[in-house]
Amino acid sequence: MKTLKDEGGFNLLIVPLVIMTILFIGAALWAATVYSKGQDYKNNSDKKVAAAVDVAKKDTATAKDNEFVEKEKQPLRTYQSPSTSGNVVIMYPKTWSAYVTENSAQGSSPVDGYFHPSFVPGLQSGTAFALRVQVVAQPYEQAIKTYDAKLRTGKVKITPFRAAKVPSVLGSRVDGEMDTNKQGSAVILPMRDKTLIVLTQAPAFEDDFNNNILPNLNFTP
Repeated sequence: MKTLKDEGGFNLLIVPLVIMTILFIGAALWAATVYSKGQDYKNNSDKKVAAAVDVAKKDTATAKDNEFVEKEKQPLRTYQSPSTSGNVVIMYPKTWSAYVTENSAQGSSPVDGYFHPSFVPGLQSGTAFALRVQVVAQPYEQAIKTYDAKLRTGKVKITPFRAAKVPSVLGSRVDGEMDTNKQGSAVILPMRDKTLIVLTQAPAFEDDFNNNILPNLNFTP
C-alpha cells in the first residue's frame, strides 16, 4: 500500500523526467534541422555555386557591353548650322545618324534636326528621338510660353540654364513631358530674334544629353 510520502517521491521523479524528455525532443528537432540544412547544402552546393557564377558572369558581360557601347560613341561627330542660323554647334555620338533640314533664315524653322542611334526613323513614326535641334524664328519669350500650361499642371519643371560654352546667355531647362507619351529634357536659349531649342524625347538618352550634347553646345548669340 502506497503512502503519501511514497506518492510525493514519485511526483518528484516525474518532473525531472518530463523536463529531460522535452529537452531531448528539442535537441533532436534542432539536430534534425541542422542535418537537413547540411544535406541541402551538400546536395545543392554545386548548383548554388554555378548559379552565383552565372550571375557574376552576366553582370560582368553587361558591364563590358555598356563600356563597349560608350566607347563606340567616340569620337563625337559635329554638326554646325549655317552662320545665318547662329552657327549652332552640336556634337553627338558617332553611332547616331542625323537628318537636318536647313531652310532660309527667313523661314519659320531655319534649322530642324533629328538625331538617333543607327538611323533616323520616319518623322511621322511617333519615335521618341534621341535628340532634336531647332532654330525657330520666334523670340525666346514666346517659345518658352509654349510650356506654360504643362508647368501649371506639374507636367514639367523649368529651371535657369546657361550653356557652358556660351555662359553669357541665360535660358531655361525644361524637364518632364516633351510631348504626348514622351518624357525628356529640353534647353531653350535666346539667339537674337530667334530661339534655339535642343531636346531629347526619352529618358534612355538623358546621359548622352547631359554628358555629350549640352557640355559641347555652342552658338553665336
